[in-house]
Amino acid sequence: MGVLPVPAEVRAILLDIEGTTTPIAFVQETLFPYIKDNVKEYLRTHWQEEECQRDVGLLRKQAQEDSSLDGAVPIPLESGSGEEELERVIQAVVDNVHWQMSLDRKTTALKQLQGHMWRAAYATGDVKGEIFEDVVPAIRKWREAGMKVYIYSSGSIEAQKLLFGYSTEGDILELFDGHFDTKIGPKVESESYRRIAASIGCATNNILFLTDVPREANAAEEADTHVAVVIRPGNAGLTDDEKSYYSLISSFTELFLPSST
Repeated sequence: MGVLPVPAEVRAILLDIEGTTTPIAFVQETLFPYIKDNVKEYLRTHWQEEECQRDVGLLRKQAQEDSSLDGAVPIPLESGSGEEELERVIQAVVDNVHWQMSLDRKTTALKQLQGHMWRAAYATGDVKGEIFEDVVPAIRKWREAGMKVYIYSSGSIEAQKLLFGYSTEGDILELFDGHFDTKIGPKVESESYRRIAASIGCATNNILFLTDVPREANAAEEADTHVAVVIRPGNAGLTDDEKSYYSLISSFTELFLPSST
């Protein structure tokens, strides 16, 4: 893959997380299993807290919206205060969360609970965010060259900040100028990249987006954003057409920035 020159008009680098800054295996084999393995105990421990009740309320509302879907798991209201009744409701929440995760749902309700659980796990040191070793040195060089660096992930902004705030490289949040999640729009829709550019205060062609997902790369390109597809261990393979069409890098060190003025 060699060296990829960054176009002179680029002023900001926009980074995906999973498969780009962070191994897919960390998300699939650490973060998601943590939720599945610990959700019941987390709910039991935090059930009386206002934040947890808000999370359950959102999940219950989502369950009502999902009621017509195959396999959907309803979450009943608590009709009493007995221990057996509480366990029944908690189990329904657990089953709903497992069902949503089995379908890779990205509902706000699910992501909010996951974010709060991960926050607790990071804070206690049970989880540390994994970062590819080339990421931090490369971002430091980009910033020294005058680049702004942003994150755009389907994971919530809170989850992003936890990953980088409690990472294997320490707290590296200072390296980022801002964070975007799907509240600004889906990553596979070109309008999302126009909104990000407007939020940053630049044109779309002033941005270079790094992602491992061709559909996201295509959406960004449709918005006139520069794109490079990142090849990392564990990432999904690309078709021959994708390999020949997109600019490819296997490490952030392969980006060559024009001299800063």
